[in-house]
Amino acid sequence: MKYVIINGSPRKKNTWAVVKQIKKSLDGEFEEIQLIKQDIPICNGCFKCFDGEENCPHFDKVNPIVEKLKKADGLIITSPVYAMNVTSLLKNYIDHTAYLYHRPALFKLKGLVVVTTAGAGHKDVAKYMDETLRHWGVNKVYKLSFACGNEGIDIKSIDKVAKRFRDDVESGKLHSPKIMDVIFYNVWRRFALDENHIERDRKYWRETGLINHDFAPEVKLGIFKKLIAKIMFNLFKKMF
Repeated sequence: MKYVIINGSPRKKNTWAVVKQIKKSLDGEFEEIQLIKQDIPICNGCFKCFDGEENCPHFDKVNPIVEKLKKADGLIITSPVYAMNVTSLLKNYIDHTAYLYHRPALFKLKGLVVVTTAGAGHKDVAKYMDETLRHWGVNKVYKLSFACGNEGIDIKSIDKVAKRFRDDVESGKLHSPKIMDVIFYNVWRRFALDENHIERDRKYWRETGLINHDFAPEVKLGIFKKLIAKIMFNLFKKMF
């Protein structure tokens, strides 16, 4: 298995200690991406990525990481809590990938979110990272979040989640998405029908064939979620 590790911490302390423990439970190749060393300029909110990610002025810094994710089986993404949120390093990278909210592409990828804090906020930060990965299309996201304090990290909890993550990645099984993921998918699917919508979005949804499916075709939906997808898609067609 191929794993990509995106470390959003500028240091290698508590958060990285969790990653090192996780790696003991995994069997595969690891590629570590230390965002502090990537020298990615601050996203300037130019919106050019929506018209095509290659238009981003920092494309040469951002896209190689996205391409690695497309080829990976598993993603481990980390951040300590800084001012009740992710680090600026990780937020900057997420901002650069905003186009993936419009054009999700990582439907076969499994993710593991790692968050540590000396105080509070770890659960909310892990939830934000989870939601971000799911907007990218990531099929299943596991979470490890710790308030380390003076007690350090919980080895047993790390091993338990890491092994579940490993077994899931190695199984190749794709899970049914959450209902909100189905809804957001059909929001962008509906907009892709609109001739006045962003042309790159329209082209992506047509050329990938995603516009013809209630969700990514490689991911199976149960009858209930298929029904939700069809209802929401048709509702959005009437609303917009």
